[in-house]
Amino acid sequence: HFIMENFDWKQLINPEFYISMEIGGVSIGLFVVLFIVFAETGLFAGFFLPGDSLLFLAGIYSRELIENITYIESDFGNVALLSTLVALSGIVGNSVGYWFGAKSGWYLYKKEDSFWWKKKYLEQSRVFFEKYGGKAIIIARFMPILRTFAPIIAGIVQMDKKRFMFYNILSSIIWAFGLIMAGHYLYGFFLSEFDIDLKKHIEIIIIIIVLITTVPVVVKFIKGNKEETPKEDI
Repeated sequence: HFIMENFDWKQLINPEFYISMEIGGVSIGLFVVLFIVFAETGLFAGFFLPGDSLLFLAGIYSRELIENITYIESDFGNVALLSTLVALSGIVGNSVGYWFGAKSGWYLYKKEDSFWWKKKYLEQSRVFFEKYGGKAIIIARFMPILRTFAPIIAGIVQMDKKRFMFYNILSSIIWAFGLIMAGHYLYGFFLSEFDIDLKKHIEIIIIIIVLITTVPVVVKFIKGNKEETPKEDI
């Protein structure tokens, strides 16, 4: 297990660090996972945190995480409880993001760029949201950066609260249950069918998930820049 006394800054990009975190010999992995899920949408600075890969690995370590608070003999019970807690955290995070956008949107557009904040992320999310509407809340859940700013944009444009909460709840459930159960049951499948322990291939899993979730964003950004670049007169 990782412990705070042996902290290394490079561990911040490793989801396993958060899952296995301990303080004074006490495991706090579950609470760290829930906070990160909340921070990714509730705190606009949370866009750099490892959301998708974190949930996939949380599914693999579901029993260890749930044992932080209780013991459930049922394997499905552990996964279901973990998924429910993560979904609730995501719902609260999105709600805070919406509230922040509704109350402080003008401040974000005036805020100068810094290491933690880039105005272009907000603008990209606004364009994405205008194109897909309420569905953007669901799509953004699976896309880094966008999932941080989508609820804020929804608040800024004054999206109907009831409509927002519908997509907020639906997207949180799909995201949490989908990724956590995928991690849990794929781990069991590979172990029983191919004798492959995914816990020994965490680095590869993280790389694959990062590529799957970030490549579409990068491609869309590049295509968007090409479309906006004016053609020179011949």
